Amino acid sequence: MNFVEISCDINTTNAQVPLGLEIWIDGQCVFDQSSVTSAIAWRHSVSDHDGEHIIQWILKNKTQDHTVIDEQGNILQDARLIISNLSFDGIFELGHVFVTNSVYTHDYNGTTETSDHKFYGEMGCNGSVSLKFTTPIYLWLLENL
Repeated sequence: MNFVEISCDINTTNAQVPLGLEIWIDGQCVFDQSSVTSAIAWRHSVSDHDGEHIIQWILKNKTQDHTVIDEQGNILQDARLIISNLSFDGIFELGHVFVTNSVYTHDYNGTTETSDHKFYGEMGCNGSVSLKFTTPIYLWLLENL
C-alpha cells in the first residue's frame, strides 16, 4: 500500500494568549493541542489508494481575551493561527491551490450562525478550514494546478 505524506507548518501570532488546534482527516482526529505556543512542523500520512478525503484544521478555545480592542472598536492586537507550507509528499508548497480549494467556516463562538469564507492562511475565529482532495494525489494536483 502506498501513502501520501501531508505536511504543513503551524504558528501563532501571539504565544502569550495561546489558541487550541485540532486536525482531522476523514472524520478522525489526528492532532489535538490545547494551546499552540510555538511553531509546529506537522506531518501525517494517508493511503494513496483511490478515494476522496477531507482535511480540517479546527481553531478552538478563542475568547474575547485573545483580542485587544480600543474605545473606537479598532483591533489593536489579535491572536491568530497561521497555517503555511502545506504540501503533499514534500513536492511543493501548495499556496494558491490551498487557498483556492479551502473553505473557512467561522462559528463565532456560537453567537451567530456559521458562515463560510475564503481562507488566506490565517485562522482568527473559532471554526474550521476544510480542504477536500482525492487520491491518487498526483492526479488531484494535476487537476488543481
